[in-house]
Amino acid sequence: MKFNKLGNTGLNVSSICLGTMTFGAQVNEKDAFEQMDYATKKGVNFIDTAEMYASPCTKESFGKTETIIGDWIKKKGNRKDIILASKISGPGQPWIRGGGLQYTKKNISIAIEGSLKRLKTDYIDLYQLHWPERNANDFGQSDYTFNENSLNNFESILQILKKFVDDGKIRYIGISNETAEGLNAYLKLSKTSDLPRVVSIQNSYNLLNRTFENKLAKISINENSGLLAYSPLAFGFLTGKYRNKQKPKGSRLQLFGDYYTRYSSKFSSLAVEEYFKISEKYKISLAQLSLAFINQQPFVTSNIIGATTIDQLKENIESIDINLTSEIISELNLIHKNNPNPYNNQENKSFLKKFPSYFSIATKLILKGNWNELGCKLNKIVVRPVKNFIKF
Repeated sequence: MKFNKLGNTGLNVSSICLGTMTFGAQVNEKDAFEQMDYATKKGVNFIDTAEMYASPCTKESFGKTETIIGDWIKKKGNRKDIILASKISGPGQPWIRGGGLQYTKKNISIAIEGSLKRLKTDYIDLYQLHWPERNANDFGQSDYTFNENSLNNFESILQILKKFVDDGKIRYIGISNETAEGLNAYLKLSKTSDLPRVVSIQNSYNLLNRTFENKLAKISINENSGLLAYSPLAFGFLTGKYRNKQKPKGSRLQLFGDYYTRYSSKFSSLAVEEYFKISEKYKISLAQLSLAFINQQPFVTSNIIGATTIDQLKENIESIDINLTSEIISELNLIHKNNPNPYNNQENKSFLKKFPSYFSIATKLILKGNWNELGCKLNKIVVRPVKNFIKF
């Protein structure tokens, strides 16, 4: 295993981080224990989770993943050997403390205490804000209108987190799904106001979504606040298993297709085919090719892999031993140049064209009485897109 410093801390984290959002949903406790046993045996010392996991995130799944990890840590007695990262959810989920603003002193306190209890630990090594509270481009919408001034409470958030750092309940802080403007704001305040420093940023990064390179990569390198890359396999699309419109039984798309649509455009499919040809040419699996590309980026601190089977986990971890030549990198870059960031290309589908699908989803949720999930879908489909174009 290879290791990198976590920001300006003294912590050495494995270049491969074990992502756990499937624990408690697609992966039961027994298999989750097996994954954590195997990963740590292979040198992985970094585990990432969040209070809102398992995923898909629902009222019933909230906290399940942290509970599984906590039970494993208690059984193994290995807390000192693990660098543990978790996240407080941002606003929007009605079942999480009412769904309003979460980065208040009261809600952060409730969230941290809840995570500590479920994780069966006295401290969390890296505590992250899952996404911004302000009207920011948190999940990389391609049609987003920037308005970074809708809610800028960066200083108050850092002041609140400082108390928990001082109390020893969290060691370091990070952010997730943030913008370059947001990261810069946090870093500036930490310098000028003697507040905790953001040591990492966890954003999506993969061959279908390289938007992190536009502004954030330079900041990560210059400010020593590295990327923790999530979705390195683009929800499984970069394994090749969804090629030719396949949906293998038990896969994320087969089980939760309506929930994971970010990489489903025809432009993404075209890019996957081109990357698959490269993997065939050099006799490297598409999954390992995709992961190795991320592992070699100078702004990446750790690559957050996830798996639903032990075989997938083994393949993903072994990507750390693959060194892509400059020739391979050039060929990957050419594909990206010809079809840049196809992950969020909406193909200009109008709301009317999407309405039948939306109506079907809403009907199913109403019949099931799943009002929380219905509220989240309405927020994603109607409320958030409208808010992005409102001038505050």
